[in-house]
Amino acid sequence: MPSPETVTAPVAREFVAAAEERGLTVATAESLTAGRIAATIADVPGASAVLRGGLIVYATDLKGILAGVDADLLDRVGPVHPEVAAQLARGAARVCGADLGVGVTGVAGPDAQDGHPVGEVYLAVSVSAQADCPDQGTVVHRLDDRWHSPAQDIGAREAIRRATTIRALELLTTQVEGGLELKGNKPAPTSVGDGDGKAHFGP
Repeated sequence: MPSPETVTAPVAREFVAAAEERGLTVATAESLTAGRIAATIADVPGASAVLRGGLIVYATDLKGILAGVDADLLDRVGPVHPEVAAQLARGAARVCGADLGVGVTGVAGPDAQDGHPVGEVYLAVSVSAQADCPDQGTVVHRLDDRWHSPAQDIGAREAIRRATTIRALELLTTQVEGGLELKGNKPAPTSVGDGDGKAHFGP
């Protein structure tokens, strides 16, 4: 069975190289991964030029206290929701002073949570006002079923956390390689896409 580092290292290296080339920085706000995304980036030599920092917001109240997620939203929908992921991403970028923010929230198991099944995970990438990008704003994706594979000789909980880390790095790389460049203080409009279908809704 490959180690988590073996599986995640290539995509982390790709992201760091692309972000460093463009002079972009990133910050994370992580719930179910508990810092794994930031740690995976930090494992790459040269990551200090890219990684600003990260927030571990495992507890629901810390999503508001540390990342600034709206308390009324958390009371109304709970922590597992696409808009919570979006606000985590924006909060990470704002608090850490980064060009890109990534936020993840969801259920890794072993049990369902408040009606949300194991494997329901939302990932958001936000582009701050410092960066210029054709798809500027915040986009949210729901984790696909890649973690649910009989070929993986690991438990569901580890599979979900690993798949979330990989998908977050893939989404970041897609944003960066899509042409992100630093451009001063251009305002960043907000658009949130839910899932691979990219149905848009506003916060």
